[in-house]
Amino acid sequence: MSSRVTIVGLGDSTTAGTPGFRSPLEVPPNGAGNPESQYAFWMVRAHPEWSVLNRGINGQITEEIRARLSRDVLQVRPAYAIILAGVNDIFGGLGAESVERHLAAMYADVLDAGIVPVAATVLPYNSATARASGDILALNAWIENLTKVLGILFCDTHAAVADPADSNRLRGTPDGLHPDVAGYRAMGEVLARTIEDHLRRSAPR
Repeated sequence: MSSRVTIVGLGDSTTAGTPGFRSPLEVPPNGAGNPESQYAFWMVRAHPEWSVLNRGINGQITEEIRARLSRDVLQVRPAYAIILAGVNDIFGGLGAESVERHLAAMYADVLDAGIVPVAATVLPYNSATARASGDILALNAWIENLTKVLGILFCDTHAAVADPADSNRLRGTPDGLHPDVAGYRAMGEVLARTIEDHLRRSAPR
């Protein structure tokens, strides 16, 4: 379990670490702000032997994230690629279908490159309309189902940050839209467990 593992986190603000942190793509070369406000920090805290690259950009829709998949994931050739995208499409009223098309293509491209995809669920946000919250839940159910069909890793990051009393809201948030540091920590821990389990299962007996 102590071998070097490279992991890329590909996504939008909830990968970048908004609002507390700006990713290395947003502020090269190392990002800026409170590094604890990103799930990558907590994954490396749990596993110092892992290299977790934050490739999040605040505000991007799924199509924009897919457009940089080759540069930010395929050219890096990590062992794992965490893909977390779709909330900005829903926030902008684009609906779930285009998100599903782009996510399915990203999962397939990552698989084809011999990289293990980790499909993460879209997080809730507190100002979501009932329709937007419904779209997020429907999208997340689709993600979970597709991971079973493709046999890829699934991580319920939505559940990790949701308010136990109302799963359509964040448990803690500085701005109503993004997790607080505790939320990013919970995301990092559940993502780390997902990869730990896979490493254990795929280790030579």
